[in-house]
Amino acid sequence: MNTLKLGIPKGSLEKSTIELFKRAGFNIVISSRSYTPFCDDAELSIMLIRAQEMARYVEMGKLDAGLTGKDWILECNAKVKEVADLTYAKGGFTAVKWVIAVPENSRIKKVSDLKGKKIATELVNFVKQYLKKNKVKADVEFSWGATEAKVPELADAIVELTETGSSLRANKLRVVETILESTTKLISNNNSWKNPWKKKKIENLAILLKGALAAGEKVGLKMNVPSNKIKEITMLIPGMRTPTISPLEGKGWVALEVIVNEKLVREIIPQLKRAGAEGIIEYPLNKVIP
Repeated sequence: MNTLKLGIPKGSLEKSTIELFKRAGFNIVISSRSYTPFCDDAELSIMLIRAQEMARYVEMGKLDAGLTGKDWILECNAKVKEVADLTYAKGGFTAVKWVIAVPENSRIKKVSDLKGKKIATELVNFVKQYLKKNKVKADVEFSWGATEAKVPELADAIVELTETGSSLRANKLRVVETILESTTKLISNNNSWKNPWKKKKIENLAILLKGALAAGEKVGLKMNVPSNKIKEITMLIPGMRTPTISPLEGKGWVALEVIVNEKLVREIIPQLKRAGAEGIIEYPLNKVIP
C-alpha cells in the first residue's frame, strides 16, 4: 500500500490541527506516550513534530509533507513546496505576528534605535536578516522560552509571536514594529511532489483541509419563503452565491437554502422572520468546497 509520511505540529498548534483534520474527515488519536498518532486513513503515516523543525524534516525527505508556519520555513530557509495556505492558529482563524516589543517606558521607538542593543527571540535567523536589511547591528540571542520576562533585565527588546497582543500588554510591553505575519502552510518535499500518487494525496489533503477551514466560520440556513417575498428576502442574505430555491408542494411557497457567515446570523435571522420567512433552520458545516 502507498503511504504518505505526514508531519503534524506538536505544541501550540497541535489541538487546533487535530480538530481541523477531524472536520476534514480524518480521525487522529494521539497517545500521551507516543509521537506516532493513529489515523483512520491507512494511507497516512503521521508523526508529531515541532513546528520549528517541520520544514527541515520535509526538506530532507524524512517526511513527505507537513504543516508548519511560514515563519519557520523562513527561519530554516527550507526549500520545500508550499501547497496550501491554511489560515488558522492556536486561538482561531487568523494569522499570527512576530513583533519587536520593548518595555512601555523604553526609549526604543523604532527599529534603528535597536543599534547596539540585545534582542531575545526564538526566530534568530530571520531577525538577524531583518536587522541587516534595515542596516542595524544588534546582538540577537536565542530564547528558550518565557521571552516576555527577559526585558529589561536580560534583554533590551524581544521579538515575540502574538495573536492578540494580550500577553504583551499583560507584561507591560509595547510593540515597536511588526516584522512578519505568518500563517500555517501545508508543505511538501520537492521529490515527493514529483511522485504522482503522493502529489495527488497531498492535493486531496489540501482540498479537504481548506474546505474544513472555509466551513469554520460559516453555517447553513434553510427556510420557507412566500413566493412574492423571494426578492426581498434574498437581498437580506449575504450568501456565497445565489441561494438555492426549490418550489414547495403548496402553492405560493418555496424552500430557500444558503451558506452565510456565522457572525452575521444573529442579525439576519430576525430580519428574515420580519420579512416573512418561516421554519428557519441554522445548521453547522464540516467542509465548504468552492
